[in-house]
Amino acid sequence: MMEYDYNHFRKESDFHNKCCGGMFWCIRDICGIICAILTWLLILYAEFVVISVILYPNPNPIYCVINTIIFQTCAFLAFASHLKTMFTDPGAVPKGNATKEMLKQMGLREGQIIFKCSKCCSIKPDRAHHCSVCQRCIRKMDHHCPWVNNCVGENNQKYFVLFTFYICVISLHSLFLAINQFLMCVRHEWRECTSHSPPVTIVLLLFLMFEALLFAIFTAVMLGTQVQAIWNDETGIEQLKKEEARWVKKSRWKSIQAVFGRFSLLWFSPFARPTKYKSEMDFYSV
Repeated sequence: MMEYDYNHFRKESDFHNKCCGGMFWCIRDICGIICAILTWLLILYAEFVVISVILYPNPNPIYCVINTIIFQTCAFLAFASHLKTMFTDPGAVPKGNATKEMLKQMGLREGQIIFKCSKCCSIKPDRAHHCSVCQRCIRKMDHHCPWVNNCVGENNQKYFVLFTFYICVISLHSLFLAINQFLMCVRHEWRECTSHSPPVTIVLLLFLMFEALLFAIFTAVMLGTQVQAIWNDETGIEQLKKEEARWVKKSRWKSIQAVFGRFSLLWFSPFARPTKYKSEMDFYSV
């Protein structure tokens, strides 16, 4: 096994996608930051309506406790998955490493072809694409998602799939709770069904139903697209460009394991990262 020291080839730190003095990955894109904050606010709004308008005034303690546990657990996991997707290096290729010294260290065979990105001056591995927002080449780039202010790539695809899954779950759960609460209030003629006035309750419930329906559809489509891409071992950008597969495609089960790891309950945890995680420093280690 050979490992290369890339610090020699990196003349300066890239502050566009790093924060806290280069310690953490974070894209400095104003549109993405606004979308990420909006995502957090929408989760908090659903949290407020579900807890204070729907569950807290409910006279049935069992109904209240069970639904609170389900919603709070899924909301926490959705929020954690979003943060992990946003602040995880998606598989960035070391910037500016396309140097003569690097090519010599790689020990290329005569006639072997390599690809170089003219935009970030990096040696481009198979299945890597340049992202104009991140200003980096990303390994197994699926797409750039403004809602998480990051690319979805080799290192954070699991977290993005979990984010779409848990948002879809809490959206469907919120929709069910809001409709049930609305019908209950109508049956009781808005007496003792909420701690807020009827007009305020109607507005809050209707907006929650609209938000929940919209994001349930959106995230369900995204989740299905991601699962299909993983299943077929083909990223979204490869499908869009209809690229001919120059790589050896994995079996469907191996492709899923490459993203989530060996099957266990850790598949559903945003705190367990895939075993094949690659940082910039070991990106080209062979």
